[in-house]
Amino acid sequence: MSSSTAQRPMPPSDHQKIHPVDVEARPHLLRSPRPPRQCHGRTRRPFIALLTTARSPSLILLIVIVAATIGILYLVLDPKLPKYSVDRLRITDFSVDSGLNARASFNLTVTAKNPNKHIGIYYEDNSHLSVWYSDISLCEGSFPVFYQGHRNTTVMTVTLSGQTKLGSDVVTALRAQQQTGKIPLKFRGDVPVKVKLGGLKLWKVTSRVRCDLVVDSLNANNQISIKTSDCKFSLKL
Repeated sequence: MSSSTAQRPMPPSDHQKIHPVDVEARPHLLRSPRPPRQCHGRTRRPFIALLTTARSPSLILLIVIVAATIGILYLVLDPKLPKYSVDRLRITDFSVDSGLNARASFNLTVTAKNPNKHIGIYYEDNSHLSVWYSDISLCEGSFPVFYQGHRNTTVMTVTLSGQTKLGSDVVTALRAQQQTGKIPLKFRGDVPVKVKLGGLKLWKVTSRVRCDLVVDSLNANNQISIKTSDCKFSLKL
């Protein structure tokens, strides 16, 4: 056999055989594996749930005890708001000079009613009372310091005095209302109080009284008639 004769290709061995490859599936085979996700939220949730489960019974029990205590105290004490009224007004001085400076001195008879049979009221220092005409404070004073017992009605006379300057339009309106016998006044009272439950004296709050009055005159040393009186009461913590 001559050297120019072409040699036949040898059949491939088993380890050299070419296997068919699915081209569409190839990208899946080439994907690099992703690192596993760290589920921090899921890791924390069991711990938070454990804390919540451990604390919830105590918190719920505390809320139930407080609510039950308040409910029992409300049923036993049957708390009622005190009532206030301005019953009489006596003017010892009211004058307006040529410079429109007004001087006023009022004596107010105030009735305070405590309708509660288990609650006492301490009226404290630093109270402030005033009588207003329109938006002008005519006179000021203070409420007496005392203790009001259960189901007690106390009638007291408080003196208010002051001096202020009026505008010409205010004086004109006031004189016109003097002629009609209908003069609107406002009484304001801010009185610090403490409530007593049995032997327990609670924290201080401010008792606020607002009364709208209509009187027939502001003449000094005359019997003043209160035509209407509407009082409202609230507490300021």
